[in-house]
Amino acid sequence: MLLALAVITTGGALRQIDRARFAYRRPRTASSAQLIALQRNRANNWTPTLLLAGQWLQITGWWMLAAHGPLPAATAAVAVAVHFRHLQEISHFAVHGVLARSARANLLLAEAFAHHPLAFDPVTMRRQRHVRDHHPNATVAGTDPNLAELHQAGLRPGATRLRFAVALVHPLTARGIHTTAASLAAGLRHPGAWHRTGAAAAVPLAAYLAGGWTAVICGVLVPRLLLYPQLAWLSLLVEHTWFDPQPRTGTPTWVEAGRCLRLYPRSHVLAHIAAATWLPYGDLHHYAHSAHPAVRWSYLPALERHLGRPHFTPAALLLGDRSVARRHLHALTRGAHSKAAS
Repeated sequence: MLLALAVITTGGALRQIDRARFAYRRPRTASSAQLIALQRNRANNWTPTLLLAGQWLQITGWWMLAAHGPLPAATAAVAVAVHFRHLQEISHFAVHGVLARSARANLLLAEAFAHHPLAFDPVTMRRQRHVRDHHPNATVAGTDPNLAELHQAGLRPGATRLRFAVALVHPLTARGIHTTAASLAAGLRHPGAWHRTGAAAAVPLAAYLAGGWTAVICGVLVPRLLLYPQLAWLSLLVEHTWFDPQPRTGTPTWVEAGRCLRLYPRSHVLAHIAAATWLPYGDLHHYAHSAHPAVRWSYLPALERHLGRPHFTPAALLLGDRSVARRHLHALTRGAHSKAAS
């Protein structure tokens, strides 16, 4: 067990090297132009590599820990799911071209450390879907692929309270698990299928070598098929006021302020917990990212202070009159009533 904890600690230390490089003399607040100039000056290919390697080293440590009993195995399942979520967000910034210095490094790092082992779609496909299809068209029905994904899960006008509640945990339902499995299978059928399949197969093999079958089940299958998809789903739900945005024209900052939200604006404790787990690497600051996608996550808090807040700043995810879930439900209900009235 001590060796497993040492491996986890070492991986965490490796991750801090990238944080330290970009945090050095970081301004508390600044414009996007100032922050982009700063990040270009500090951009490199080696600290992102250490960051990603640190994630997998920590995952290995959790696999090792899983073999030490039911409680460590359950803890490992949650921890590995969080790391998978982190890998998704780090590769998201590679898709935007701001993880590493060169375009080639962004592509290779995202594929080698996230897309190949986790059986995601190729980075080029994700770039098309996310950068070109989603960002300019966020919350636009018929155009935004993310909104279409929410609709397919049952989050559409006319949804009952029960259907809405089930949709909040869609990845944990039979339909959601089937969707995840189909996505994994599709990710292995793209060009280069042999090395994509090999990379994906290497993950459970490495888990078995580190912690036996317990690590395979609790450190790979449960996180990848259930827990990580649920974390990613919740993060999607809190990116935008999907079903009742304020349509605006003007600067990107003004437009995005009308369709983004900022969770936990007044609770530093909840914000830190979210940023460390299910809203990592700048996902908590999605408004700032949407307004200026070329800014690395390291500088989004400073950019957010410069921009201010979007039109909706909920204090809770699920409970309360001003929670994200309550707003989404009311928006879908109003949409159904509006259709009935017309």
